[in-house]
Amino acid sequence: VGLYYEEALAALNAAPLKDHFEKAWIAHVQLKAALFYAEACYRYGLELHEKEEIAEEIARLRSGVSTLTEAKKSSKGAPAQLLDAISKLEVYLNRNLERAMKENDRVYLMRVPSPSSLPPLPAFSMVKSMQMNDVLDASKEKMFASLVPDSSAKALSRYTEMVDDVIRTQAEKLQQGSELTRVRLKEMDLPDSILALEGNFSLPEDLKNEVEKVQASGGPAGLEAELQQLRDLRRVNQELLVQTEELLQKEAAEDAQFRSQFGTRWTRPQSSTLTKTLQERLNKFAANLKQAGESDVRIERSVREHASLMSILNHRPIEAALPSLSRPIMSLDANEDAIVGALKQSLRQLETLGAQRAGLEDMLKEMKRKVKFTVCAMYFLHAFLIIYHLNHCARHSVSLLFYLNGT
Repeated sequence: VGLYYEEALAALNAAPLKDHFEKAWIAHVQLKAALFYAEACYRYGLELHEKEEIAEEIARLRSGVSTLTEAKKSSKGAPAQLLDAISKLEVYLNRNLERAMKENDRVYLMRVPSPSSLPPLPAFSMVKSMQMNDVLDASKEKMFASLVPDSSAKALSRYTEMVDDVIRTQAEKLQQGSELTRVRLKEMDLPDSILALEGNFSLPEDLKNEVEKVQASGGPAGLEAELQQLRDLRRVNQELLVQTEELLQKEAAEDAQFRSQFGTRWTRPQSSTLTKTLQERLNKFAANLKQAGESDVRIERSVREHASLMSILNHRPIEAALPSLSRPIMSLDANEDAIVGALKQSLRQLETLGAQRAGLEDMLKEMKRKVKFTVCAMYFLHAFLIIYHLNHCARHSVSLLFYLNGT
């Protein structure tokens, strides 16, 4: 259903329908498409959680939350029932997202992929689509199935493949050039070194926000408190695991005792059969606890090794602890300023080229779209010429019949 709403939304935003529907209808369809997509992310996230695929679960839930957040921007005038459903679903998504992120931070430590890198959600059609001609044609004869000759279809297919290959090759060259440029700039510490020389260097906004979150939680001292809490939780979980194992062993021993005491009169199923599911879950819990313990050990070791570096987090603001470059006391050839100026000019030219690269990518995409439109137009023109030729022949045939009947 969600895919159908997305297709309907795309049709409403394109010609010729975009000028014939009120904005309220378009906003309603957009909200419904976002609601069904977010619901699919929520349901699929439940399945991923059962499979312990926490990283993909986090990415799917983030995608659902961002979709609802974006859709709510155009929710003015939407029905209250629809807005209530969106709000409830957003609460469920955020709750599961918070739970999954905590489990990943404390136990799994998996790398969360970007939502854009994930494959589309599995889709299942609730209805079977049919062509209108198949429904209305009483003869069930597909009159125009072979309207376009096979040779023409193959030629057009080869042409589109060739164009796609050329466009893909050029796009890959642009991507490779951009990646090479980023690597070379990173090797030369540009433009960070120039910013540091001018005293204008600052942390990226995302990194600065993360640092502020750590400082708000107590900094390195707060991190040590979190590690102590992890140790306490691990100890409690280990005690619960031992207690559960002892209870299962006690139950098995009692079952064996009664079975030997009463013989065939003891008709109760064996303990191993009754507690099989519990034993499997206990083994799985023990494995997860072991993995979590190993992760905690690695984290504690890493914290101890980098304790001196992490002390920088105690500085407020964090920019005060950043190292800065200073000009050399003695100039070697008195042209350092000229070199810095040339580097700045080159970086500005590089920014201009980057903007042109984005324009080239858009141009390639537009060329690909026009090629597809041209191919469709050629198919239509070919079919139109054949139909026109058939009609022309039919008119001449009718005229000839009238002439023959008249004579």
